[in-house]
Amino acid sequence: MAELCLEILGTSFTISTDEEKAYLRKVLEKYRAAVETTQSISGITDPLNIAILTGFILCDELNKAEQQLKEESIEINKRTMKLISKLDKALKTYDK
Repeated sequence: MAELCLEILGTSFTISTDEEKAYLRKVLEKYRAAVETTQSISGITDPLNIAILTGFILCDELNKAEQQLKEESIEINKRTMKLISKLDKALKTYDK
């Protein structure tokens, strides 16, 4: 079990998880960068409002990434089925 001390937006606490410490640091740095971006583009100074808006922005990005993956998966499936159909036709022609 790994522990990580989070110090962000004037708040400090420790979390414990089964994740690797290096992974947790990476996630924390990503969140810190997102917080800094939120602060710079919004001009908001209240830590709670920054945290809420940052969480909302990250959820929006996650949702868009999931949607893109879904669309890509559908497209890959269509292409695969098309290729299988072409192979079936080619094999049927070859068998004759």
